Amino acid sequence: MDGLIFNSERVVQRSWDYAGEVLGYERFGEHIYNTIGFNVKRREAYFREHVCPDFPMDRFSVLTREKYHQIVDEEGLEVKPGAEELLRFAKEEGYKAALATSSRRAHASSLMAEHGLLKYFDGAVYGDMVSAGKPDPEIYQKACAGIGVAPEHALALEDAPSGIRSAVAAGMRAVIIPDLVEPDQEILNMAWHRYDTLLDVLSLLKEGETC
Repeated sequence: MDGLIFNSERVVQRSWDYAGEVLGYERFGEHIYNTIGFNVKRREAYFREHVCPDFPMDRFSVLTREKYHQIVDEEGLEVKPGAEELLRFAKEEGYKAALATSSRRAHASSLMAEHGLLKYFDGAVYGDMVSAGKPDPEIYQKACAGIGVAPEHALALEDAPSGIRSAVAAGMRAVIIPDLVEPDQEILNMAWHRYDTLLDVLSLLKEGETC
Protein backbone atom coordinates (compact mmCIF):
# COMPACT_ATOMS: atom_id res chain seq x y z
CA MET A 1 0.00 0.00 0.00
CA ASP A 2 2.55 2.60 1.14
CA GLY A 3 4.78 3.48 -1.77
CA LEU A 4 2.70 1.48 -4.25
CA ILE A 5 -0.86 2.81 -4.00
CA PHE A 6 -0.08 5.96 -2.02
CA ASN A 7 2.85 8.35 -2.26
CA SER A 8 3.21 7.98 1.49
CA GLU A 9 6.74 6.69 2.10
CA ARG A 10 8.17 10.20 1.81
CA VAL A 11 5.66 11.41 4.39
CA VAL A 12 6.70 8.54 6.66
CA GLN A 13 10.33 9.47 6.16
CA ARG A 14 9.64 13.09 7.17
CA SER A 15 7.80 11.89 10.28
CA TRP A 16 10.77 9.66 11.17
CA ASP A 17 13.15 12.59 10.82
CA TYR A 18 10.96 14.60 13.17
CA ALA A 19 10.66 11.81 15.75
CA GLY A 20 14.38 11.09 15.55
CA GLU A 21 15.19 14.74 16.21
CA VAL A 22 12.91 14.79 19.25
CA LEU A 23 14.51 11.60 20.56
CA GLY A 24 18.07 12.75 19.88
CA TYR A 25 18.89 10.75 16.74
CA GLU A 26 20.22 12.54 13.65
CA ARG A 27 18.96 11.88 10.08
CA PHE A 28 16.74 9.11 11.37
CA GLY A 29 14.61 9.07 8.23
CA GLU A 30 17.45 7.42 6.34
CA HIS A 31 16.65 4.16 8.13
CA ILE A 32 13.54 3.85 5.98
CA TYR A 33 15.69 2.69 3.06
CA ASN A 34 16.53 -0.47 5.01
CA THR A 35 13.06 -1.12 6.41
CA ILE A 36 10.62 -0.53 3.54
CA GLY A 37 8.00 -3.25 3.59
CA PHE A 38 8.62 -4.20 7.24
CA ASN A 39 5.73 -4.46 9.67
CA VAL A 40 5.95 -2.82 13.11
CA LYS A 41 7.40 -5.89 14.83
CA ARG A 42 10.16 -6.37 12.27
CA ARG A 43 10.91 -2.64 12.21
CA GLU A 44 11.30 -2.55 15.99
CA ALA A 45 13.73 -5.47 15.82
CA TYR A 46 15.74 -3.55 13.22
CA PHE A 47 15.87 -0.41 15.39
CA ARG A 48 16.95 -2.39 18.45
CA GLU A 49 19.74 -4.03 16.47
CA HIS A 50 20.98 -1.07 14.43
CA VAL A 51 20.10 1.99 16.53
CA CYS A 52 19.86 1.16 20.21
CA PRO A 53 19.10 -2.05 22.20
CA ASP A 54 16.51 -0.20 24.27
CA PHE A 55 15.09 1.90 21.43
CA PRO A 56 11.90 3.67 22.67
CA MET A 57 9.56 2.20 20.07
CA ASP A 58 6.33 3.21 21.79
CA ARG A 59 7.37 6.86 22.04
CA PHE A 60 8.73 6.81 18.50
CA SER A 61 5.44 5.41 17.20
CA VAL A 62 3.40 8.11 18.92
CA LEU A 63 5.63 10.89 17.58
CA THR A 64 5.70 9.58 14.02
CA ARG A 65 1.96 8.96 13.97
CA GLU A 66 1.22 12.49 15.15
CA LYS A 67 3.61 14.05 12.62
CA TYR A 68 2.37 11.84 9.79
CA HIS A 69 -1.25 12.87 10.34
CA GLN A 70 -0.26 16.51 10.67
CA ILE A 71 1.50 16.43 7.30
CA VAL A 72 -1.38 14.59 5.62
CA ASP A 73 -3.97 16.95 7.11
CA GLU A 74 -2.03 19.97 5.87
CA GLU A 75 -0.80 18.70 2.52
CA GLY A 76 -3.03 15.73 1.61
CA LEU A 77 -1.88 12.33 0.41
CA GLU A 78 -1.44 11.58 -3.26
CA VAL A 79 -2.72 8.36 -4.82
CA LYS A 80 -0.07 6.94 -7.15
CA PRO A 81 -0.61 7.27 -10.91
CA GLY A 82 -2.66 4.39 -12.29
CA ALA A 83 -3.70 2.94 -8.93
CA GLU A 84 -7.44 3.50 -9.18
CA GLU A 85 -7.51 2.85 -12.92
CA LEU A 86 -5.81 -0.52 -12.42
CA LEU A 87 -8.07 -1.52 -9.52
CA ARG A 88 -11.20 -0.50 -11.41
CA PHE A 89 -10.13 -2.47 -14.48
CA ALA A 90 -9.35 -5.53 -12.39
CA LYS A 91 -12.76 -5.37 -10.74
CA GLU A 92 -14.59 -4.95 -14.04
CA GLU A 93 -12.68 -7.82 -15.64
CA GLY A 94 -13.36 -10.24 -12.79
CA TYR A 95 -9.88 -10.42 -11.27
CA LYS A 96 -9.72 -11.25 -7.56
CA ALA A 97 -7.71 -8.65 -5.64
CA ALA A 98 -6.24 -8.79 -2.15
CA LEU A 99 -4.42 -6.12 -0.19
CA ALA A 100 -1.25 -7.44 1.46
CA THR A 101 0.24 -4.56 3.42
CA SER A 102 2.69 -4.32 6.28
CA SER A 103 0.71 -1.39 7.69
CA ARG A 104 -1.59 -1.88 10.65
CA ARG A 105 -5.22 -2.74 9.92
CA ALA A 106 -6.68 0.36 11.60
CA HIS A 107 -4.45 2.70 9.60
CA ALA A 108 -4.55 0.92 6.25
CA SER A 109 -8.26 0.12 6.08
CA SER A 110 -9.16 3.67 7.11
CA LEU A 111 -6.83 5.19 4.52
CA MET A 112 -8.07 2.93 1.73
CA ALA A 113 -11.72 3.58 2.59
CA GLU A 114 -11.14 7.33 2.83
CA HIS A 115 -9.85 7.36 -0.75
CA GLY A 116 -12.59 5.07 -2.03
CA LEU A 117 -10.25 2.19 -2.85
CA LEU A 118 -11.21 -0.48 -0.33
CA LYS A 119 -14.27 -1.42 -2.41
CA TYR A 120 -12.05 -2.83 -5.14
CA PHE A 121 -10.57 -5.54 -2.90
CA ASP A 122 -11.97 -9.00 -2.22
CA GLY A 123 -9.73 -9.55 0.81
CA ALA A 124 -6.97 -8.01 2.88
CA VAL A 125 -4.14 -9.07 5.16
CA TYR A 126 -2.51 -6.41 7.32
CA GLY A 127 0.83 -6.24 9.11
CA ASP A 128 -0.74 -6.90 12.50
CA MET A 129 -2.43 -10.06 11.20
CA VAL A 130 0.78 -12.02 10.57
CA SER A 131 3.38 -13.45 12.92
CA ALA A 132 6.25 -12.88 10.48
CA GLY A 133 6.49 -9.81 8.28
CA LYS A 134 7.91 -9.50 4.78
CA PRO A 135 10.19 -10.95 3.43
CA ASP A 136 8.56 -13.98 5.04
CA PRO A 137 5.91 -15.37 2.64
CA GLU A 138 3.16 -15.58 5.30
CA ILE A 139 1.33 -12.40 4.32
CA TYR A 140 1.06 -13.41 0.66
CA GLN A 141 0.13 -16.97 1.49
CA LYS A 142 -2.73 -15.66 3.62
CA ALA A 143 -3.74 -13.10 1.00
CA CYS A 144 -4.00 -15.77 -1.71
CA ALA A 145 -5.89 -18.13 0.58
CA GLY A 146 -8.27 -15.35 1.55
CA ILE A 147 -9.45 -14.83 -2.02
CA GLY A 148 -9.24 -18.47 -3.05
CA VAL A 149 -6.43 -18.09 -5.60
CA ALA A 150 -3.42 -20.41 -5.73
CA PRO A 151 -0.12 -18.47 -5.47
CA GLU A 152 1.09 -19.85 -8.80
CA HIS A 153 -1.93 -18.21 -10.43
CA ALA A 154 -1.47 -14.89 -8.66
CA LEU A 155 0.50 -11.74 -9.39
CA ALA A 156 2.02 -9.57 -6.66
CA LEU A 157 2.64 -5.86 -7.17
CA GLU A 158 5.38 -4.42 -4.96
CA ASP A 159 7.54 -1.35 -4.49
CA ALA A 160 9.85 -2.91 -1.89
CA PRO A 161 12.60 -5.54 -2.21
CA SER A 162 11.34 -7.28 0.95
CA GLY A 163 7.92 -7.56 -0.68
CA ILE A 164 9.36 -9.12 -3.82
CA ARG A 165 11.15 -11.69 -1.69
CA SER A 166 7.94 -12.41 0.20
CA ALA A 167 5.83 -12.86 -2.91
CA VAL A 168 8.35 -15.04 -4.73
CA ALA A 169 8.82 -17.21 -1.63
CA ALA A 170 5.05 -17.67 -1.58
CA GLY A 171 5.19 -19.01 -5.14
CA MET A 172 3.86 -15.94 -6.96
CA ARG A 173 5.04 -13.92 -9.91
CA ALA A 174 6.00 -10.44 -8.77
CA VAL A 175 6.18 -7.07 -10.47
CA ILE A 176 8.23 -4.30 -8.89
CA ILE A 177 7.32 -0.63 -9.27
CA PRO A 178 10.09 1.08 -7.26
CA ASP A 179 9.40 4.03 -4.99
CA LEU A 180 12.16 5.12 -2.59
CA VAL A 181 14.49 2.20 -3.27
CA GLU A 182 15.70 1.14 -6.70
CA PRO A 183 16.03 -2.68 -6.77
CA ASP A 184 19.44 -4.25 -7.14
CA GLN A 185 20.20 -6.91 -9.73
CA GLU A 186 19.29 -9.75 -7.38
CA ILE A 187 15.76 -8.37 -6.92
CA LEU A 188 15.42 -7.64 -10.64
CA ASN A 189 16.31 -11.25 -11.35
CA MET A 190 13.58 -12.40 -8.98
CA ALA A 191 10.92 -10.08 -10.39
CA TRP A 192 8.81 -10.94 -13.41
CA HIS A 193 8.80 -7.31 -14.59
CA ARG A 194 10.04 -3.92 -13.42
CA TYR A 195 7.81 -0.96 -14.26
CA ASP A 196 7.78 2.74 -13.51
CA THR A 197 4.08 3.10 -12.68
CA LEU A 198 0.92 1.06 -12.16
CA LEU A 199 -0.24 2.28 -15.56
CA ASP A 200 2.33 -0.12 -17.02
CA VAL A 201 0.69 -2.98 -15.11
CA LEU A 202 -2.68 -1.89 -16.48
CA SER A 203 -1.26 -2.11 -20.00
CA LEU A 204 0.12 -5.56 -19.19
CA LEU A 205 -3.34 -6.83 -18.18
CA LYS A 206 -5.06 -5.18 -21.14
CA GLU A 207 -2.60 -6.88 -23.48
CA GLY A 208 -3.65 -10.18 -21.96
CA GLU A 209 -0.28 -11.25 -20.58
CA THR A 210 -1.28 -13.06 -17.40
CA CYS A 211 0.15 -15.64 -15.04
